Amino acid sequence: MVARVARYGFTPADQGFILASSWRLLHGEIPHVDIVSVRPLGSAVLHTIDFLSPAPLFISSVYIAMVQIIVFTIACAALLTRTSPLRWGPMRTLLVAGVSLINLHLFTLMAWHTIDGLMLSAVGWWLIDAGLRSDSVWQRRIGLFLLGFAVMTKQSFALVVPIGVLLLFLHPAVRRQRKSWRQIVVDVLCLGGFPILYVAVVTAAGGFGNMLRQFTGANPAYGESLVSFWGNDFELLPELTQAEWRTAILWIFATAAAIAILWLVRERIGSAGVWLRILLAGTGATLTITALVQTELAYPPFWAIEILWIFVAVIGLDAVVNKHFPWRPLLLVVLAFSVSLSWGYDYPALLAGTLVLATLELLLSAVPEVKVVPRVVTALVGVIALTAAGYGLVQAHDRGIAADLPHDQLAVNLGSVTPEMNGIRTSPGVATYVQQIKDCVRRYPAEKVAVLPDNAFVYPVMKLHNPFPLDWPLPLEHVDDSRQRMLATADRLNREGNYLVLFQTMEVADMRKGKPVPDSVGTDTPVVGSTDLSVVQVRFRLTGARVDCGGFIGVWAR
Repeated sequence: MVARVARYGFTPADQGFILASSWRLLHGEIPHVDIVSVRPLGSAVLHTIDFLSPAPLFISSVYIAMVQIIVFTIACAALLTRTSPLRWGPMRTLLVAGVSLINLHLFTLMAWHTIDGLMLSAVGWWLIDAGLRSDSVWQRRIGLFLLGFAVMTKQSFALVVPIGVLLLFLHPAVRRQRKSWRQIVVDVLCLGGFPILYVAVVTAAGGFGNMLRQFTGANPAYGESLVSFWGNDFELLPELTQAEWRTAILWIFATAAAIAILWLVRERIGSAGVWLRILLAGTGATLTITALVQTELAYPPFWAIEILWIFVAVIGLDAVVNKHFPWRPLLLVVLAFSVSLSWGYDYPALLAGTLVLATLELLLSAVPEVKVVPRVVTALVGVIALTAAGYGLVQAHDRGIAADLPHDQLAVNLGSVTPEMNGIRTSPGVATYVQQIKDCVRRYPAEKVAVLPDNAFVYPVMKLHNPFPLDWPLPLEHVDDSRQRMLATADRLNREGNYLVLFQTMEVADMRKGKPVPDSVGTDTPVVGSTDLSVVQVRFRLTGARVDCGGFIGVWAR
């Protein structure tokens, strides 16, 4: 599926952002001292492994990201069902495989902090749960370490740490275990292992104050999109031709409530209640699957919010059927909320498939009377589900890629431009854009090179040293004194020389629309309108020779 879908499409904006930070770390730069970042750079640390692959960097990064999605999908399913993947039958194994494709949807596969946080959180919780249930010390402590790592990929995963502590002390299995204070201290140290090391390194380099200001100075995100669709235009009985998500959610909630009531009185009403529960569970499952099919995995994935609310509507079943607080399903809700804490991609779409499968699990848990059918039948169901998910993903991908043009227009292998991007296919326009950057760097050789405001991918791909403290200086990425540091860097470049700073004149959004990349522009052409003012100020602050090549303008000094 990666070969057919995920390697198609490239955007010079997002892709390469994390890898650029990893490239800096590999060359000895210190987070929050040499690099300005509104987030902890745990993802940059993690993705240094991408550079170890013998395959081209970008295709390696794509495959690693897909493996991460598969891993957190497996972890979520194992956590919810309390069963090891080694004990799954063919149906559940194939269903989880299909769910991982839905989780992929049209997301641009790349090294990304949200994927990292999801994987580390889900695997961490799963290992803690499994370790506590089996009294396995190493599982529990690895899980705790991963939770500490997760929060250092992005602040939106901050909730996973206190939840990990609660699991450590309140998990049902803890009641039959005895722990010494020494064991508790070691557990807590495992949880804080990566954050403590990270803060220690930054502090030793004199960056503790910078780190605090950078973490607390950015614009917050609250996940407003998760509730904003419950608007004033709500109608309980919409037109039959209109897909009304909110109505579907209420119907599924009503179905789950009816199943819960029937479960509570099951001994009084006998077999009639069993058949009613089977009918209602089947209805809820049908509504859930229909809701997923109707999405067509469209982009942007607003539909993932409704999928989340469908899942929330059935969580009460876990409490009623199993007679306990439904903490396992609620952990998935916490993950969905954490994923939605984003400036530009505030949807829980990376968990959408998992939420659908979890909804079906909770609905079917209320009908234990249904006997397991032969394995050949369950395997066939799994094959059909996996095939349908794969077919749906391919169709959605071919209709339109989020980061680039539709599939049939992605005719150029970027390996023809630079070896580190071999295997990534894009449109002729984007390929021309990347080629122009390479030609500029070759025509105007310099020790220090920056391509602003987007294009973070060029540093690890073309082995360049960016002298500025940000690789992607968007307005939202600026924090603390970063703008002043950009200008101070320009002054230093003027003193030291041997630099090339390129400025793009074409918006990435225009390339996504198929607009042609200009063959040449004048040196007085303005920088793209979406850039931060500091980038424009850097352009006029630099005193080197004004140059132009392709669709870029630049300043060069020997």
